[in-house]
Amino acid sequence: MIILSYLAVGAIALALITLSKSHRAMNAFFILHTLASLTIGVYVLLTAPFPIFETGSEYFYVDHLSLYEVLIAALLFFLASVYANGYVESLMQAQELHRNNLKIFYMVFSLLLTTVTLAFFSDNLALFWIFAELTTVFSAALVAILSARENIDAAIKYIFIASGAMLFSFIGLIFLYTLSGEVLGSGTLNWTILAKNAALLSPKMLTASFVFLFIGFAAKSGIFPFHTWLPDAHSKAPSAVSAILSGVLLNIGMYGILRMYAIVRQTQAETMISQFLLGFGLLTITVAVLNMLLQKNLKMLIAFSSVEHMGILLLGIGIGTPLALFWTLFYILAHSLTKASLFFSAGILHRQYESNLIKDIKDVFSLQPVAGWGFVIGSFAIIGMPPFPIFSAKFFILLEAFGFSKPLVFAVLLLLVIASAAFARFLIEAFTQSSKDAGTEGTETPIIPYTVRGGMKFPILSILFMILALGVVFPEPLEKLLNIIVYELGYL
Repeated sequence: MIILSYLAVGAIALALITLSKSHRAMNAFFILHTLASLTIGVYVLLTAPFPIFETGSEYFYVDHLSLYEVLIAALLFFLASVYANGYVESLMQAQELHRNNLKIFYMVFSLLLTTVTLAFFSDNLALFWIFAELTTVFSAALVAILSARENIDAAIKYIFIASGAMLFSFIGLIFLYTLSGEVLGSGTLNWTILAKNAALLSPKMLTASFVFLFIGFAAKSGIFPFHTWLPDAHSKAPSAVSAILSGVLLNIGMYGILRMYAIVRQTQAETMISQFLLGFGLLTITVAVLNMLLQKNLKMLIAFSSVEHMGILLLGIGIGTPLALFWTLFYILAHSLTKASLFFSAGILHRQYESNLIKDIKDVFSLQPVAGWGFVIGSFAIIGMPPFPIFSAKFFILLEAFGFSKPLVFAVLLLLVIASAAFARFLIEAFTQSSKDAGTEGTETPIIPYTVRGGMKFPILSILFMILALGVVFPEPLEKLLNIIVYELGYL
């Protein structure tokens, strides 16, 4: 009934958006869709007995991890839908989004939410693979929907790299299905069955299967060397979409890697795969940080930061201890919220200056104080400054890594300092500029403040409040939820 509820809500929202004639109506129905999804998730979390196998289906399964991811997705989709009310109107006014494409935008956005939900609730790896591929198609459509050639190029690059890499995951699925068939008598790709019988699986074949699956999931999450699509897609997409790409879509690939590692760690292949993940995590952080260092484009800086944080999440999974997993799960929430606030702020700044370049950003705090402070506070949060939640997550992940390799920890710390310097340099150069510096006194042309439309400030202020609260107080229900997830994955 849970899956049917989400499907019913998605179908009704899609029908209402299709029948709508005005932007206000389309946006309202999309907001209702996101609110309904969030409400269903909270209700299930508070009332349902776990784990839940969907009645009449062996392919859908609800546990605390999948529901946790769905709740994060629903929350960010809700904030993005509120933000889109004013943001999309400004895109049409600037003729960046054609009014004829408005209905397509909201229909695809609604379909993306439903598909993301189904991906997280899939117990079957093949079904998860299908829904993950569909999210690539729908999100690429949202990137390409703007009236610009560069957006189409970014969308094609995204599909080509992500879907091309997912073909390797398909090979991994074949290996895994064959391997499970040899052990169990009949092949299966269900997470739950594979997890129960993991100790019976051949470590060598399981390692080969994991590597092939990793290629597709890593590309989906922007892990080096499959990350090259991410900066272009995230920076070119409408900011409401960029927030979803970074805060939700990247989590799908990490979710697949985490589920597979939970199976692998029950076998003798654990040590090799752990080192494999740690290596790719470190490489990913290194490449991202070096690209961030001299970045002069606001959204490109945020996009490469997403690559960096996916590398840190990969380290957390690769460490493989219960405490590391606990803080990795918390990190997912903290990163999703913080990155969304940065993209929402960047969207307003882009509308103000019609540019994402440092040289064009001037008088930020007088022209757009909410977006300006949103970006500054969000930057402090994303680099892991206390008291923000990413600080505690990074601290405990690196503390656990210390037991594995001290050189690894020192290398990561050095890279994090460089990443912080990249954000600091950008903030100093861009946010201290004044329009008066552009010319001699009395000749400078005053910049007209962009009127921020309804709803665009609310998501930024809401997220800033949430990350400040999470940095100061760790809610007991959240702690309990994360501990349950750690237990259900077999870490305790």
